[in-house]
Amino acid sequence: MKIGLVVDSGCDLPKDYIDANNILVLPVPIRIGKEIYVDDRDPQRARDFYTRHEVDKNHDAETAPPSVEQIRTLLLKEAVGNFDYALVQTVPKSRSPIFDNATEAAHAILGDYRQYREAAGREGPFRIRVSDSQTLFAGQGVLAAETMRLINSGMKVGDIRQRISDLTPCTTGYAVVPDLYYVHKRARKKGDKSVGFVGALMGSALDIKPILCARQDQTFPVAKVRGFDAAVDKMFQHARACVEDGLLTPIVCVSYAGDPEAVYQMPGFDALKAATEQHGVELLVSHMGLTGGVNIGPGAISVGFITAQEPLH
Repeated sequence: MKIGLVVDSGCDLPKDYIDANNILVLPVPIRIGKEIYVDDRDPQRARDFYTRHEVDKNHDAETAPPSVEQIRTLLLKEAVGNFDYALVQTVPKSRSPIFDNATEAAHAILGDYRQYREAAGREGPFRIRVSDSQTLFAGQGVLAAETMRLINSGMKVGDIRQRISDLTPCTTGYAVVPDLYYVHKRARKKGDKSVGFVGALMGSALDIKPILCARQDQTFPVAKVRGFDAAVDKMFQHARACVEDGLLTPIVCVSYAGDPEAVYQMPGFDALKAATEQHGVELLVSHMGLTGGVNIGPGAISVGFITAQEPLH
């Protein structure tokens, strides 16, 4: 049985990793002003996007989840003929309709996929499972990477599903954002009250940067630090400590809403990188998906890993 992984473009993984593992990406359209962009994890497109500062406080940006029909078409064309079983992982359903749309699309293809499999020369039934990652950014990336590691190990699909179900509540994505006011503006537009207006104004005035945590379908601040560099250092120090204490899976993901090369110069990253090398943990660095950049702003940095420890406080 050939098992394949499908993610949306909010899942932060390097493009070469995605290509090497034949991961199927559901693109997410983004509207900025009158322009429409497609977030498909292309690194050059993302680099150009962030370099030109298309997303800032003066632009009215919106993400538009792929429709049921768009997902259905992509699955029929790309998944049915390549995989026998597709595992689909999405951004949390509390944040986006992608999960619901993908679930509906998965049901919609079950009646008419056989002609696509026959055309691709594949025999037997096609099965599909849609799950909610319950986390964001690099957190979603690390859950997908662990899923891929289990697939590559030859584990049976039922065991993979159970293992990922067990790990999902422990999958944690952290992020530091450079502009609290921007996050508040985006959150208010989406009906998200996790960053209050007064807190945003106070943070801007005092240069206070929160470390946000996305875990178990909740997004909440876990620390407030004066200065962006200091906040990033604290976040990476926590990630390093979790690596040294022992993760539930040997993978850490880091994503940046800008050129990923900048990550290697950030405070605390060298120590995290050294810890992953010492403990045999794979470190995957990528750009943050444009959907993430739209919602928490250019220059945001995220780290994701799977741990039994309680969130940073």
